[in-house]
Amino acid sequence: MELGTWSEQSERLWELASGEGMPRRQFLALLVAGGAAAVLAACGGRGSSSVSITGGPVSTVYPAALFKDPTPFIQRGASLESRLELMPGLITPNDLFFVRNNSTSVDLSVDDWSLVVEGDAVEQRLDLSYDDIHRLPSRSVTAYLECAGNHRVMFDRLQGRAAEGTQWGRGAIGNGIWIGVSLADVLTLAGLADDAVSVLLVGLDEDSPEGGFQRVLPLEKALDPDTILAYEMNGEPLPRDHGFPLRAIVPGWVGSSQIKWLGRIVVSADPQWTRNNTTSYVMIGDDYTPEGEALGQVVTEQNIKSALALPWPARLDAGEHTLRGYAHSPHGQIYRVQYSDDGGANWRDSRVLTPQPQHSWAQFEFDWSATAGEHALMTRAIDIAGNTQPDRVPFNQKGYLFNQPLPHPIRVSA
Repeated sequence: MELGTWSEQSERLWELASGEGMPRRQFLALLVAGGAAAVLAACGGRGSSSVSITGGPVSTVYPAALFKDPTPFIQRGASLESRLELMPGLITPNDLFFVRNNSTSVDLSVDDWSLVVEGDAVEQRLDLSYDDIHRLPSRSVTAYLECAGNHRVMFDRLQGRAAEGTQWGRGAIGNGIWIGVSLADVLTLAGLADDAVSVLLVGLDEDSPEGGFQRVLPLEKALDPDTILAYEMNGEPLPRDHGFPLRAIVPGWVGSSQIKWLGRIVVSADPQWTRNNTTSYVMIGDDYTPEGEALGQVVTEQNIKSALALPWPARLDAGEHTLRGYAHSPHGQIYRVQYSDDGGANWRDSRVLTPQPQHSWAQFEFDWSATAGEHALMTRAIDIAGNTQPDRVPFNQKGYLFNQPLPHPIRVSA
């Protein structure tokens, strides 16, 4: 039986197994334990028992003290902000992808790593090796990844009120192609209890708050087919700065939900509360009603934004220019991006470029006739569901989810 790529192989095997009445959990357990041969044997030997299935790299060790070159970035302490003007296209190259760390990057060997799944809402504790993860059906997701605090500095610049935290500009974002396994498959393998409601993801960055950065997902989001545990980024094994050997990718949700260096998953029948959904990653302010044990409104989903791919501030020569930028929304594809050069009194349509695969951001561009002097160009995005950027964002103490249109300063020389 010729099965093609590993993704195609696993889908074909599942079609065969499900056609034989095999439960998904049994199918996954057979794949982990014995690969394709075990599945085929359990299906009565249908197909060829000599099928060869190859997963990803099995043993990769990165030398200590390897960090990406910070030169193309704006350094923000232990983190790196991307420069949108350096982005070459739709997909952000690994060496230009922003880094958000809560301590320092971790250097892990797959020989010493495993993923533990436990809790009072699973039937059995799992301990999965890197090989085990690669034996599970793979899934590819194209998605942007953005820090909840992206644009935070704009509370100060545009509203005159500084928020707490890293003063990110517009570059705490990137767009990648992620390959990994469905989180739903891992939870199925552990045997989800009927009363499961909460899934806690815990990283192995032990110097971060709580001895490992962690965020809670509600079960519904954890079971979304596009919520994956990724081991590959843009065709390469995850770089150390981005969570090697395994990280969560939760499309449309803030970056803090997408745990790097993932080492443990705790599934609970009760809501789980940690630092990162009670005092941090919470909208605290007069306009935000507290939820549960949190001091405010818990930050989960991202919001719609747009930004020009120019330095801040920018300098241009007088004359005709084609300006470009990026826009994104967790609610669906970007339908329109408009721009204004008169403070928002009048708006014109830009050209929204294709493609916008899956949960990708969108590129846009427009032609602008620059005259000598000081200017401010604004952009605002509109998604397919009709969401757009608000004229003003209510202040919150931690500076999350700022998305009002940005008056981008541009000095034009004669």
